[in-house]
Amino acid sequence: MTPLERTRLVYVAPAAGRSGVGDYADDFLAEIRPHFGDVRDRRIDTEGAETVREVIDHCLAVRRLSTSDDRPTVVHFEQSSGSLSAFWAAASLSRRSAIVTATVHDPPHPVWWPLKTRSVGAHRLLHHTVHYPTRPVHTALQRRVTADRTLFALTNIGAQSIRDSYPRAHPVAARIYVPQRSPLPRLPERPLAVGLFGHVYGGKGFDLVTDLRRHIGPDIDIVVAGRGTEALPDVPGVRVLGEVNGRAEDAFFASVRLLLIPYRKHGAYGPSFPASSTITRAFAYRTPVVCFTEGALAETVGRGGAVGADTVIEMASVVNRVARDDERLTELADDVHRVAEADSLPRCAEGFLNSWSALLERRRGITAGLP
Repeated sequence: MTPLERTRLVYVAPAAGRSGVGDYADDFLAEIRPHFGDVRDRRIDTEGAETVREVIDHCLAVRRLSTSDDRPTVVHFEQSSGSLSAFWAAASLSRRSAIVTATVHDPPHPVWWPLKTRSVGAHRLLHHTVHYPTRPVHTALQRRVTADRTLFALTNIGAQSIRDSYPRAHPVAARIYVPQRSPLPRLPERPLAVGLFGHVYGGKGFDLVTDLRRHIGPDIDIVVAGRGTEALPDVPGVRVLGEVNGRAEDAFFASVRLLLIPYRKHGAYGPSFPASSTITRAFAYRTPVVCFTEGALAETVGRGGAVGADTVIEMASVVNRVARDDERLTELADDVHRVAEADSLPRCAEGFLNSWSALLERRRGITAGLP
Protein backbone atom coordinates (compact mmCIF):
# COMPACT_ATOMS: atom_id res chain seq x y z
CA MET A 1 0.00 0.00 0.00
CA THR A 2 1.39 3.43 -0.96
CA PRO A 3 1.53 6.36 1.48
CA LEU A 4 -1.31 8.04 -0.41
CA GLU A 5 -3.58 4.99 -0.12
CA ARG A 6 -3.35 5.31 3.66
CA THR A 7 -4.06 9.05 3.51
CA ARG A 8 -7.09 11.30 3.58
CA LEU A 9 -7.13 14.22 1.12
CA VAL A 10 -9.14 17.31 2.01
CA TYR A 11 -9.48 19.26 -1.22
CA VAL A 12 -10.55 22.90 -1.04
CA ALA A 13 -11.35 24.80 -4.22
CA PRO A 14 -13.88 27.19 -5.78
CA ALA A 15 -17.06 25.60 -7.05
CA ALA A 16 -17.22 24.88 -10.76
CA GLY A 17 -18.48 27.88 -12.71
CA ARG A 18 -17.23 30.43 -10.18
CA SER A 19 -13.93 30.88 -11.99
CA GLY A 20 -11.42 29.14 -14.21
CA VAL A 21 -9.84 27.72 -11.07
CA GLY A 22 -13.09 25.98 -10.18
CA ASP A 23 -13.29 24.45 -13.64
CA TYR A 24 -9.65 23.35 -13.36
CA ALA A 25 -10.36 21.74 -10.01
CA ASP A 26 -13.07 19.39 -11.30
CA ASP A 27 -10.82 17.52 -13.74
CA PHE A 28 -7.77 17.67 -11.46
CA LEU A 29 -9.60 16.16 -8.50
CA ALA A 30 -11.08 13.42 -10.68
CA GLU A 31 -7.54 12.47 -11.71
CA ILE A 32 -5.97 12.39 -8.23
CA ARG A 33 -8.96 11.01 -6.27
CA PRO A 34 -8.25 7.29 -6.97
CA HIS A 35 -4.77 7.56 -5.46
CA PHE A 36 -6.00 8.48 -1.95
CA GLY A 37 -7.66 6.27 0.63
CA ASP A 38 -10.32 8.89 1.36
CA VAL A 39 -11.19 12.23 -0.24
CA ARG A 40 -13.24 15.06 1.26
CA ASP A 41 -14.15 17.68 -1.34
CA ARG A 42 -14.95 21.14 0.04
CA ARG A 43 -16.08 23.60 -2.63
CA ILE A 44 -16.46 27.33 -2.01
CA ASP A 45 -19.58 28.45 -3.84
CA THR A 46 -19.24 32.03 -2.58
CA GLU A 47 -15.79 32.58 -4.13
CA GLY A 48 -15.30 36.26 -4.86
CA ALA A 49 -18.31 37.43 -2.84
CA GLU A 50 -18.00 35.98 0.66
CA THR A 51 -19.37 37.52 3.80
CA VAL A 52 -17.28 37.38 6.97
CA ARG A 53 -19.70 34.76 8.32
CA GLU A 54 -19.21 32.58 5.25
CA VAL A 55 -15.41 32.83 5.53
CA ILE A 56 -15.62 31.68 9.15
CA ASP A 57 -17.96 28.81 8.22
CA HIS A 58 -15.57 27.60 5.50
CA CYS A 59 -12.62 27.77 7.90
CA LEU A 60 -14.44 25.75 10.54
CA ALA A 61 -15.62 23.18 7.99
CA VAL A 62 -12.10 22.64 6.61
CA ARG A 63 -10.74 22.25 10.13
CA ARG A 64 -13.39 19.63 10.98
CA LEU A 65 -12.64 17.67 7.81
CA SER A 66 -8.90 17.69 8.44
CA THR A 67 -9.07 16.56 12.08
CA SER A 68 -11.97 14.08 12.06
CA ASP A 69 -9.72 11.09 12.92
CA ASP A 70 -6.07 10.11 13.31
CA ARG A 71 -5.50 9.17 9.67
CA PRO A 72 -2.60 10.97 7.91
CA THR A 73 -4.11 13.95 6.11
CA VAL A 74 -3.14 16.22 3.24
CA VAL A 75 -5.15 19.43 2.94
CA HIS A 76 -4.69 20.97 -0.48
CA PHE A 77 -6.02 24.39 -1.49
CA GLU A 78 -6.56 25.90 -4.93
CA GLN A 79 -5.74 29.56 -4.31
CA SER A 80 -6.10 32.52 -6.66
CA SER A 81 -6.04 36.28 -6.22
CA GLY A 82 -9.54 36.44 -4.70
CA SER A 83 -9.58 33.12 -2.79
CA LEU A 84 -10.51 34.62 0.53
CA SER A 85 -11.93 31.59 2.32
CA ALA A 86 -9.20 29.28 1.02
CA PHE A 87 -6.47 31.57 2.30
CA TRP A 88 -7.92 32.04 5.77
CA ALA A 89 -8.76 28.34 6.07
CA ALA A 90 -5.14 27.48 5.22
CA ALA A 91 -3.91 30.09 7.70
CA SER A 92 -6.06 28.60 10.46
CA LEU A 93 -4.70 25.05 10.19
CA SER A 94 -2.05 23.76 12.54
CA ARG A 95 1.06 22.28 10.96
CA ARG A 96 0.80 19.40 13.42
CA SER A 97 -2.68 18.31 12.38
CA ALA A 98 -2.09 17.88 8.65
CA ILE A 99 0.22 18.46 5.72
CA VAL A 100 -1.02 21.70 4.14
CA THR A 101 -0.20 22.52 0.51
CA ALA A 102 -1.62 24.85 -2.10
CA THR A 103 -1.55 25.56 -5.79
CA VAL A 104 -0.96 29.28 -6.20
CA HIS A 105 -2.74 30.21 -9.42
CA ASP A 106 -1.74 33.89 -9.43
CA PRO A 107 1.82 33.87 -8.10
CA PRO A 108 3.67 35.19 -6.32
CA HIS A 109 0.91 35.76 -3.74
CA PRO A 110 -1.46 33.01 -2.59
CA VAL A 111 -4.11 35.73 -2.22
CA TRP A 112 -3.84 39.34 -3.40
CA TRP A 113 -6.79 40.83 -1.52
CA PRO A 114 -7.13 39.00 1.80
CA LEU A 115 -9.85 41.34 3.13
CA LYS A 116 -12.06 41.51 0.03
CA THR A 117 -15.36 40.40 1.48
CA ARG A 118 -18.61 41.00 -0.38
CA SER A 119 -19.15 44.37 1.31
CA VAL A 120 -15.57 45.56 0.70
CA GLY A 121 -15.53 44.38 -2.92
CA ALA A 122 -18.81 46.13 -3.67
CA HIS A 123 -17.08 49.52 -3.38
CA ARG A 124 -14.06 49.97 -5.62
CA LEU A 125 -12.60 52.88 -3.65
CA LEU A 126 -13.03 51.06 -0.33
CA HIS A 127 -11.47 47.88 -1.75
CA HIS A 128 -8.30 49.67 -2.87
CA THR A 129 -8.16 51.84 0.24
CA VAL A 130 -8.20 48.70 2.37
CA HIS A 131 -5.66 46.75 0.31
CA TYR A 132 -3.22 49.00 -1.52
CA PRO A 133 -1.60 50.89 1.41
CA THR A 134 -1.46 47.73 3.53
CA ARG A 135 0.41 45.52 1.02
CA PRO A 136 3.51 45.17 3.26
CA VAL A 137 1.32 43.95 6.11
CA HIS A 138 -0.43 41.40 3.88
CA THR A 139 2.89 40.14 2.52
CA ALA A 140 4.30 39.74 6.04
CA LEU A 141 1.18 37.81 7.05
CA GLN A 142 1.44 35.53 4.03
CA ARG A 143 5.13 34.91 4.70
CA ARG A 144 4.18 33.67 8.14
CA VAL A 145 1.37 31.47 6.80
CA THR A 146 3.44 29.94 3.97
CA ALA A 147 6.62 29.32 5.96
CA ASP A 148 7.75 25.68 5.53
CA ARG A 149 4.73 24.86 3.38
CA THR A 150 4.84 23.45 -0.14
CA LEU A 151 3.34 25.78 -2.74
CA PHE A 152 2.81 24.57 -6.29
CA ALA A 153 3.01 27.01 -9.20
CA LEU A 154 1.94 26.04 -12.70
CA THR A 155 4.96 27.56 -14.46
CA ASN A 156 8.69 27.75 -13.74
CA ILE A 157 8.62 31.55 -13.58
CA GLY A 158 5.68 31.40 -11.19
CA ALA A 159 7.62 29.13 -8.85
CA GLN A 160 10.58 31.49 -9.00
CA SER A 161 8.39 34.47 -8.15
CA ILE A 162 7.14 32.63 -5.05
CA ARG A 163 10.71 31.82 -4.09
CA ASP A 164 11.66 35.49 -4.38
CA SER A 165 8.67 36.78 -2.38
CA TYR A 166 8.36 33.98 0.18
CA PRO A 167 11.86 32.66 0.91
CA ARG A 168 10.69 30.33 3.69
CA ALA A 169 8.12 28.58 1.50
CA HIS A 170 8.93 25.54 -0.64
CA PRO A 171 7.76 26.29 -4.20
CA VAL A 172 7.40 23.44 -6.69
CA ALA A 173 7.21 24.10 -10.43
CA ALA A 174 4.33 22.08 -11.83
CA ARG A 175 2.30 22.39 -15.05
CA ILE A 176 -1.27 23.29 -15.82
CA TYR A 177 -2.82 20.36 -17.62
CA VAL A 178 -4.16 20.40 -21.18
CA PRO A 179 -7.67 18.87 -21.12
CA GLN A 180 -8.99 16.32 -23.58
CA ARG A 181 -11.16 17.64 -26.40
CA SER A 182 -12.65 16.29 -29.62
CA PRO A 183 -10.43 16.34 -32.73
CA LEU A 184 -11.03 19.27 -35.08
CA PRO A 185 -10.14 19.93 -38.73
CA ARG A 186 -6.52 20.79 -39.52
CA LEU A 187 -5.71 24.49 -39.19
CA PRO A 188 -5.48 25.24 -42.95
CA GLU A 189 -8.92 23.66 -43.37
CA ARG A 190 -10.57 25.97 -40.84
CA PRO A 191 -12.08 29.35 -41.82
CA LEU A 192 -9.68 32.27 -42.22
CA ALA A 193 -10.37 33.68 -38.76
CA VAL A 194 -8.79 34.30 -35.37
CA GLY A 195 -10.44 34.29 -31.97
CA LEU A 196 -10.44 35.66 -28.43
CA PHE A 197 -11.77 33.43 -25.68
CA GLY A 198 -12.22 33.55 -21.92
CA HIS A 199 -13.91 35.23 -19.01
CA VAL A 200 -14.20 39.01 -19.38
CA TYR A 201 -12.43 41.03 -16.68
CA GLY A 202 -9.60 43.53 -16.43
CA GLY A 203 -6.30 42.53 -18.00
CA LYS A 204 -7.78 39.94 -20.36
CA GLY A 205 -7.42 42.19 -23.40
CA PHE A 206 -11.01 42.25 -24.63
CA ASP A 207 -10.80 46.04 -24.57
CA LEU A 208 -8.20 45.80 -27.36
CA VAL A 209 -10.56 44.20 -29.88
CA THR A 210 -11.21 47.50 -31.67
CA ASP A 211 -7.49 48.13 -32.17
CA LEU A 212 -6.92 44.56 -33.29
CA ARG A 213 -9.73 44.83 -35.81
CA ARG A 214 -8.19 48.02 -37.18
CA HIS A 215 -4.81 46.37 -37.86
CA ILE A 216 -5.79 42.82 -38.84
CA GLY A 217 -6.54 42.35 -42.54
CA PRO A 218 -10.24 42.70 -43.41
CA ASP A 219 -10.29 39.24 -44.98
CA ILE A 220 -9.46 37.67 -41.60
CA ASP A 221 -12.52 37.37 -39.38
CA ILE A 222 -12.37 37.94 -35.61
CA VAL A 223 -14.61 35.77 -33.41
CA VAL A 224 -15.00 36.39 -29.66
CA ALA A 225 -16.44 33.90 -27.17
CA GLY A 226 -16.56 33.39 -23.42
CA ARG A 227 -18.31 34.27 -20.20
CA GLY A 228 -19.34 37.93 -20.22
CA THR A 229 -18.44 38.63 -23.86
CA GLU A 230 -22.09 39.17 -24.77
CA ALA A 231 -21.90 42.48 -22.88
CA LEU A 232 -18.96 43.81 -24.91
CA PRO A 233 -19.61 46.87 -27.14
CA ASP A 234 -20.39 46.12 -30.78
CA VAL A 235 -17.36 46.40 -33.07
CA PRO A 236 -17.93 46.23 -36.83
CA GLY A 237 -16.19 43.18 -38.24
CA VAL A 238 -16.13 41.32 -34.91
CA ARG A 239 -18.53 38.44 -34.23
CA VAL A 240 -19.39 37.90 -30.53
CA LEU A 241 -20.81 34.53 -29.46
CA GLY A 242 -21.12 34.93 -25.69
CA GLU A 243 -20.44 31.99 -23.39
CA VAL A 244 -19.87 28.69 -25.20
CA ASN A 245 -19.80 25.20 -23.73
CA GLY A 246 -19.77 21.65 -25.05
CA ARG A 247 -20.45 21.48 -28.78
CA ALA A 248 -20.64 25.27 -28.99
CA GLU A 249 -17.09 25.46 -27.66
CA ASP A 250 -15.99 22.82 -30.17
CA ALA A 251 -17.58 24.87 -32.94
CA PHE A 252 -15.87 28.06 -31.81
CA PHE A 253 -12.38 26.55 -31.95
CA ALA A 254 -13.20 24.83 -35.24
CA SER A 255 -13.94 28.30 -36.64
CA VAL A 256 -10.51 29.87 -35.89
CA ARG A 257 -6.92 29.20 -36.91
CA LEU A 258 -5.25 31.13 -34.11
CA LEU A 259 -6.29 32.28 -30.65
CA LEU A 260 -5.18 35.74 -29.51
CA ILE A 261 -4.05 36.24 -25.90
CA PRO A 262 -3.52 40.00 -25.38
CA TYR A 263 -3.18 39.69 -21.60
CA ARG A 264 -1.55 42.31 -19.40
CA LYS A 265 -0.34 41.00 -16.02
CA HIS A 266 1.53 44.01 -14.61
CA GLY A 267 -1.07 45.87 -12.55
CA ALA A 268 -0.96 48.46 -9.79
CA TYR A 269 -0.30 45.77 -7.18
CA GLY A 270 2.75 44.43 -9.02
CA PRO A 271 3.48 41.73 -11.62
CA SER A 272 1.75 38.37 -11.49
CA PHE A 273 2.74 35.15 -13.22
CA PRO A 274 -0.35 32.97 -13.70
CA ALA A 275 -0.49 30.08 -16.12
CA SER A 276 -3.20 30.56 -18.71
CA SER A 277 -6.11 28.11 -18.72
CA THR A 278 -7.25 29.79 -21.94
CA ILE A 279 -4.05 28.66 -23.63
CA THR A 280 -4.46 25.10 -22.39
CA ARG A 281 -8.00 25.12 -23.77
CA ALA A 282 -6.68 26.28 -27.13
CA PHE A 283 -3.98 23.60 -27.06
CA ALA A 284 -6.62 20.98 -26.25
CA TYR A 285 -8.15 21.86 -29.62
CA ARG A 286 -4.67 21.91 -31.23
CA THR A 287 -5.01 25.65 -31.84
CA PRO A 288 -1.83 27.79 -31.67
CA VAL A 289 -1.87 31.14 -29.89
CA VAL A 290 -0.46 34.61 -30.43
CA CYS A 291 0.21 36.26 -27.08
CA PHE A 292 1.90 39.21 -25.44
CA THR A 293 5.27 38.13 -24.05
CA GLU A 294 4.46 39.28 -20.54
CA GLY A 295 4.66 37.37 -17.26
CA ALA A 296 4.41 33.60 -17.66
CA LEU A 297 3.35 33.96 -21.31
CA ALA A 298 7.00 34.38 -22.29
CA GLU A 299 7.59 30.87 -20.93
CA THR A 300 4.70 29.61 -23.06
CA VAL A 301 6.29 31.07 -26.18
CA GLY A 302 9.58 29.41 -25.29
CA ARG A 303 7.97 25.96 -25.03
CA GLY A 304 6.38 26.15 -28.49
CA GLY A 305 2.96 26.42 -30.08
CA ALA A 306 2.77 30.14 -29.36
CA VAL A 307 4.06 33.24 -31.15
CA GLY A 308 4.99 36.26 -29.07
CA ALA A 309 4.25 39.95 -29.60
CA ASP A 310 4.77 43.04 -27.48
CA THR A 311 2.12 45.39 -28.87
CA VAL A 312 -1.26 45.26 -30.58
CA ILE A 313 0.37 46.23 -33.88
CA GLU A 314 2.91 43.41 -33.56
CA MET A 315 0.16 40.94 -32.70
CA ALA A 316 -1.84 42.00 -35.75
CA SER A 317 1.28 41.70 -37.89
CA VAL A 318 1.81 38.11 -36.71
CA VAL A 319 -1.81 37.30 -37.49
CA ASN A 320 -1.59 38.80 -40.98
CA ARG A 321 1.58 36.81 -41.67
CA VAL A 322 0.74 33.45 -40.07
CA ALA A 323 -3.02 33.00 -40.53
CA ARG A 324 -2.63 32.69 -44.31
CA ASP A 325 0.55 30.56 -44.23
CA ASP A 326 -0.43 26.88 -44.34
CA GLU A 327 3.13 25.67 -43.82
CA ARG A 328 3.69 27.83 -40.75
CA LEU A 329 0.29 26.86 -39.33
CA THR A 330 1.21 23.18 -39.69
CA GLU A 331 4.53 23.75 -37.90
CA LEU A 332 2.76 25.49 -35.04
CA ALA A 333 0.15 22.73 -34.84
CA ASP A 334 2.93 20.14 -34.47
CA ASP A 335 4.44 22.18 -31.61
CA VAL A 336 1.04 22.45 -29.93
CA HIS A 337 0.55 18.69 -30.15
CA ARG A 338 3.97 18.06 -28.56
CA VAL A 339 3.27 20.40 -25.64
CA ALA A 340 -0.25 19.03 -25.17
CA GLU A 341 1.06 15.49 -24.93
CA ALA A 342 3.75 16.52 -22.43
CA ASP A 343 1.14 18.37 -20.32
CA SER A 344 -1.60 15.76 -20.30
CA LEU A 345 -3.61 15.54 -17.11
CA PRO A 346 -2.05 12.26 -15.87
CA ARG A 347 1.48 13.59 -16.39
CA CYS A 348 0.77 16.89 -14.67
CA ALA A 349 -0.95 15.18 -11.74
CA GLU A 350 2.02 12.85 -11.28
CA GLY A 351 4.21 15.71 -10.04
CA PHE A 352 1.69 16.57 -7.31
CA LEU A 353 1.29 12.94 -6.27
CA ASN A 354 5.06 12.46 -6.01
CA SER A 355 5.43 15.61 -3.90
CA TRP A 356 2.65 14.58 -1.51
CA SER A 357 4.16 11.10 -1.17
CA ALA A 358 7.54 12.60 -0.32
CA LEU A 359 5.98 14.92 2.27
CA LEU A 360 4.14 12.01 3.90
CA GLU A 361 7.30 9.89 4.03
CA ARG A 362 9.19 12.79 5.55
CA ARG A 363 6.54 13.34 8.20
CA ARG A 364 6.47 9.63 9.02
CA GLY A 365 10.25 9.69 9.41
CA ILE A 366 10.11 12.70 11.72
CA THR A 367 7.33 11.10 13.79
CA ALA A 368 9.39 7.93 14.13
CA GLY A 369 12.43 9.93 15.17
CA LEU A 370 14.38 9.07 12.02
CA PRO A 371 17.02 11.47 10.62
